Amino acid sequence: MFPADTYIERRKQLKKQIGSGVILFMGNQESPMNYPDNPFMFRQDSSFLYYFGLNFPSIAAVIDVDEDKENIFGDEPSMNDIIFLGPQKPLSESAGQVGVKQAGSLDEMITLLAKATGSNRKVHFLPQYRADNVIKLEKLLSIPHAEIASNVSVELIKAVAAQRSIKSAEEIAEIEVAMNIGYEMHVAAMKAARPGMYEYEVSGLIEGTALSMGGRMSFPVIFSIHGETLHNHYHGNVMKAGDIAINDSGAETAMNYCSDITRTIPIGGKFTSRQKDIYNIVLDAEEKCMQAVKPGVEFRDIHLLGGELLSAGLKELGLMKGDPAEAARAGAHTLFFQCGLGHMMGLDVHDMEGLGEDYVGYTDTIKRNPQFGFCSLRMGKALEVGHVMTVEPGVYFIPELINRWKAENKLEQFINYDKVEEYRDFGGVRLEDDVLVTEDGWRLLGKPIPKSIEEVETLASL
Repeated sequence: MFPADTYIERRKQLKKQIGSGVILFMGNQESPMNYPDNPFMFRQDSSFLYYFGLNFPSIAAVIDVDEDKENIFGDEPSMNDIIFLGPQKPLSESAGQVGVKQAGSLDEMITLLAKATGSNRKVHFLPQYRADNVIKLEKLLSIPHAEIASNVSVELIKAVAAQRSIKSAEEIAEIEVAMNIGYEMHVAAMKAARPGMYEYEVSGLIEGTALSMGGRMSFPVIFSIHGETLHNHYHGNVMKAGDIAINDSGAETAMNYCSDITRTIPIGGKFTSRQKDIYNIVLDAEEKCMQAVKPGVEFRDIHLLGGELLSAGLKELGLMKGDPAEAARAGAHTLFFQCGLGHMMGLDVHDMEGLGEDYVGYTDTIKRNPQFGFCSLRMGKALEVGHVMTVEPGVYFIPELINRWKAENKLEQFINYDKVEEYRDFGGVRLEDDVLVTEDGWRLLGKPIPKSIEEVETLASL
């Protein structure tokens, strides 16, 4: 964890922003895979980690803003815990490590919250993504579980999102640890992927690399020769010469900061000429979109720039026609690029998505575009110094989507459907890097991962 002063200052700023009331942070508890004593690997709630830093289960925290009191609640370690898990710190000692002077039992938290609600004091809490915490809140606050979502504190969401969005120097350093683990994961995959191998042999190597470096996956590995399925977690295909595989994977450090990187690998060591054409279109779009990153620029405009650049490249290949900027504004490029250009990253790989993307990536005046291909853009608002963003354009040929658009003759003024048919079995290409928004533009995070055709082919041929 960071030094105690980091968490003290974060909570101080939060209290100042909220002004009054009680703030309740629900920590996570272990979740069984198939029976109680066989849980999934534990992952603490990210906002709890941000303000309290303690990464163990079955704890919660309360900040009384009016009385300027902070408490961490949980059960003291039992002898059974010590027998199976080893020596455990008393809760008060753990609380002291993050600058919290008061610790108590969960029963004491129930009493404290009952007193607050009985006095009609506002209890602020964030959206809940785990059913067990929804049930706990129902009991703690006497709110029916079906109404928990409608009683979350928008004021708290906005305050937390504003704080967590701007990454400190110590956070950036930790993200770069995750980036450098990601470097090793991606280089290992480029060297290992060979014709005749199953995808799971490479995905296992990717995950094993993260584990061997003291991290773990920030999300399940996407490694597939069917890159047209954007979040493809199936790894059962046999790779053959001439295939291309998308590797979208990232690491999470021991302090839970994340990376998220994508590379596209030629199986057999060489891209075909057709693959090079599409790859270079995506590479050009990614590099120019990163160059457009700077404070004050709305990310939705960079997303649209990506659409224009992809449209221009696809026009050169005869897949699209007409004015590229006009085609992008009309959404014609979304036949080939269906998702958002990028998202924030930090303690979550899709940072703060659980708080609600419209609160994190949009504002009261910058609204989400409901149009297909734009509605999935997680970040649309103006960039600020300290934002960490992914930039990840791609070109994907999805047969079912092609069929639907072609049957409707959709946006035929921009799309050459006869030429598109020649690429029906192409798959997909995606490239993704992570950047920090700086005072004068942007900075690539982590050690640069091979990306040019020559670099990738060299590693894929070793």
